[in-house]
Amino acid sequence: MAVIYDAVRTPRGKGKSEGGLAARKPDELVAALVEALAERGAGPLTPDALILGAVGQVGAQGGNIALVSKFRAKLPDSTSAVSINNFCVSGLTAMGQAHGLVESGQADSVLAGGVEMMSRVPFMADKADFYTDTSLPNRSRYLLVALAADRLAEDQNISREELDTAALRSQQRSAAAEATALVASRIAVDGLDREECVRVGTADSLAAMEPAFGAAAAHYKDILGRDIDHRHTIAHAPPIADGAGLALIAAEGAIDAKPRARIIASAEVGGDPAESLTASFGALDKVLRRAELTLDDMDRIEFMEAFAVSIVQFLRDYDVSPERVNVSGGHLAKGHPLGASGAILLSTLLDALDEAEGRYGLVVAAGASGAGSAMIVERLG
Repeated sequence: MAVIYDAVRTPRGKGKSEGGLAARKPDELVAALVEALAERGAGPLTPDALILGAVGQVGAQGGNIALVSKFRAKLPDSTSAVSINNFCVSGLTAMGQAHGLVESGQADSVLAGGVEMMSRVPFMADKADFYTDTSLPNRSRYLLVALAADRLAEDQNISREELDTAALRSQQRSAAAEATALVASRIAVDGLDREECVRVGTADSLAAMEPAFGAAAAHYKDILGRDIDHRHTIAHAPPIADGAGLALIAAEGAIDAKPRARIIASAEVGGDPAESLTASFGALDKVLRRAELTLDDMDRIEFMEAFAVSIVQFLRDYDVSPERVNVSGGHLAKGHPLGASGAILLSTLLDALDEAEGRYGLVVAAGASGAGSAMIVERLG
């Protein structure tokens, strides 16, 4: 069975030129995490593969960013290097692929995770034809996730007040988690030792904010199919961020170190492309079936706060205690470095399980156009 020997992450820096990580190259962030894994007890790393998620695979993240990171981290020549783009679930997808390689015996050990430097490679910088292709059926055409979130909130009758509550909870928990065991696997980089994007508002300040994405709707009118009530503000959307996360996943006994967790199951799903944020629920249901476990068994859950509507819908529609979900805050406060986010969430989950001395943990992620990914782990105390 595949185990996670360790998982680490960088802080999330502002995805702007003045952000705390912006002076680094994306491959340098990955190399810093490889070094941290070795220093934390995994020893010299000689993985069979390095699998990295990255959404913007151009410019600083082009040329096979996994291969560049392999060279930067001075991994062995024999280590294969693969870059994947599965939109916002890429980092967790990379870890799921590592799980499959180890479980099937195709690899003894794999480094897997993701990186995204949005200060260097802006959102949609690859200028893919898909973003503007009108030859596809409307339901399959690319829809800005913010607009999908607004439409979903209207369809699900999720109020502005509920969105505000989710954002405030994320901000408050993120701030409270600093300097606690909930950040034990976060590695300082260039002096940045905190989540740079976190700003804590108040119920009144959140209520005073205006919806942010109505102006974009004109470009997607045919896809949306109707006028929608725009409810999400900037506070209900994750900040643009830089960051990286990486895990060492291997066969039990393959590494001379004590593993942190065992991977019980992983799952990848495709969902309705017109309702992109709901693929997370399909991945959640699938991984629970594979593991033959329930949400009641999960001591801690990291559920990607892709937009506020997604976490509100999860807590409303599933029988789960909010006190076990995103206990150290989430994307709405900390930011969303696209291809890195799933990997960052797994590292965050392990810290939350350790802090609670829990047994089972679940991480769930969603991406644009119907991408969903999930993983269940068992902590090895």
